[in-house]
Amino acid sequence: MLDYLSFDSQGRKVVARVDGKNSDMLMDITVYRLKPGQVFETKEEEKEVAILLTQGNVEYQCGELKETATRKDVFSEPPFCLHICKGTAAKVIAGEESEIIVQAAANSKTFESHFYTPGECKIELMGDIQWEGTAKRQVLTIFDYQNAPYSNMVMGEVITKAGRWSSYIPHSHPQPEVYYYKFEKPQGFGAAFIGEDAFKVADGSAASIPGGLTHPQTAAPGYNMYYCWMIRHLENNPWTTRDNDPAHTWLLEE
Repeated sequence: MLDYLSFDSQGRKVVARVDGKNSDMLMDITVYRLKPGQVFETKEEEKEVAILLTQGNVEYQCGELKETATRKDVFSEPPFCLHICKGTAAKVIAGEESEIIVQAAANSKTFESHFYTPGECKIELMGDIQWEGTAKRQVLTIFDYQNAPYSNMVMGEVITKAGRWSSYIPHSHPQPEVYYYKFEKPQGFGAAFIGEDAFKVADGSAASIPGGLTHPQTAAPGYNMYYCWMIRHLENNPWTTRDNDPAHTWLLEE
């Protein structure tokens, strides 16, 4: 359920494939490291695609859309993301060394492309006044069922403060979810508790979380932890809420 990934010779990390690795996630997820001047192109005939900038300077092109986006890193600046429907061509041109996460899933619907800017993203500070701040984290939602009901995907980001917990209280949902992790310092580490199993989390690793399993996370003291969270809606069962573990709901009464 936890993959420790390295970029291949083409600057790619394959996290999940509908017809291959971690196929139970029902999504294609790839991380790309782009060199200055490199062009990433996509056009999926049966899948919607989201392209998230995690770091660098790029130009997004899609039809008449042409937008430049710059992001120093995931810890200090919010994201830019292009979301397109099936049959839509898009390009990302790197102006400097950059990193993008590309999420795709089957979707028969057609919808207008949307370029999400930092000001459109929903940002919530959670856990800062509960449990002595031990679950303090920033949760950012780029798109979900509320603002993109036509999509079969959800994409967002979490920054877990050093020494704290996130995805807390322990909860689950029927829909599969993927976390892609980054640490503010490359030697940073944390832990992911998926169902009854525990895994060490490292910079650039990814967790594939089957539906129905709880998945609390924690970051080691001294190391702020980021993860991009990506959920796949199920047919006639979109992700809209979380199912808290009954054993821990008493924590919400404090």
